[in-house]
Amino acid sequence: MAEGLHICFFGSSLVSAWWNGACTYYRGIIRGLHQLGHRVTFFEPLAYDRQAHRDIDDPEWAEVVIYAAEDEASVRSVVERARGADVVVKTSGVGVFDDVLEDAVVALGSAHTSTIFWDVDAPATLARLESDEADPLRSLLPRYDLVLTYGGGKPVVDRYTRLGARECVVVYNALDPLTHHHVDSEERFAADLALLANRLPDREGRIDEFFFHAASLLPHRRFLLGGNGWHDKTMPPNVRWVGHVGPQDHNAFNCSPMSVLNVTRDSMAANGWSPATRVFEAAGAGACLITDAWEGIEQFLEPEREVLVAGDGAAVADHVEALDEQRAAQVGGRAAERTMAEHTYAHRAEQVDELLRARLGR
Repeated sequence: MAEGLHICFFGSSLVSAWWNGACTYYRGIIRGLHQLGHRVTFFEPLAYDRQAHRDIDDPEWAEVVIYAAEDEASVRSVVERARGADVVVKTSGVGVFDDVLEDAVVALGSAHTSTIFWDVDAPATLARLESDEADPLRSLLPRYDLVLTYGGGKPVVDRYTRLGARECVVVYNALDPLTHHHVDSEERFAADLALLANRLPDREGRIDEFFFHAASLLPHRRFLLGGNGWHDKTMPPNVRWVGHVGPQDHNAFNCSPMSVLNVTRDSMAANGWSPATRVFEAAGAGACLITDAWEGIEQFLEPEREVLVAGDGAAVADHVEALDEQRAAQVGGRAAERTMAEHTYAHRAEQVDELLRARLGR
């Protein structure tokens, strides 16, 4: 095995999925890089009560550095600790002092250190940059050696290139089969259709249509909702909300209902080629997945054979009404086979490994 690289990440959180949907993506990629011989340090701020809602201890496959983001000077001092690393990554959506982190990280670039902006919500970031020429990140983009995104396909690559990125490569979400896999069903998550999603402004309208409207059309069916922020939402009586579902319960949540729903965020649905992390987690567990329609889904799972696709809430209801346990098991089984063959984090880590070594000449 070639000598491993030292890679420093500045991201939201590796140890807490609390209001942190990209958490399992970071874990999968970083565990995969560790297995390829790389050493990873993940810097995360004290923010949003994430440390009070940790769901894993510090892992063996990464060093976690938790810092108090008190002011610009303190954040720049933390970034300075990554000086000399082979690769330094600033992810999008850290949530505090993002602009300071973006400027401080790119300043570490040298002949021996590659800098990466890793965007976990590219359509939304691009919409922001394209609408504001004064956005500080616009002037920084050409200084980063590489932009990586976890979705978006060619449309996102083209848009980042037009904004001056030297190179943009998509590293899609995937499955970590050590974490997400089939387990026995649990009665607490029993339902005909389940959705796991935090309540966010850029997705709530689509959830109203694809989940709540579907539930209202099928009053005799059981619907299950997991995620933060829904406490004051008016729901049909056949919807049961169970609050935050930690990663340790994701397998049971995916394996217990007859079907599982994916609802894409507004910008990702408009852009296409943006499978959410939940798509691969559910597929890897053998769940019968129903997804809202977005361009590019067939690149990941075959519609009607490995995934059921719905154009609106009525179509979701039609899928649920037509399903039985046998059909659901067939769809879920095929999805699991496809995901294991093509869409694991081992596949993604190998892609990143090749990208990094090519740029560092190793």
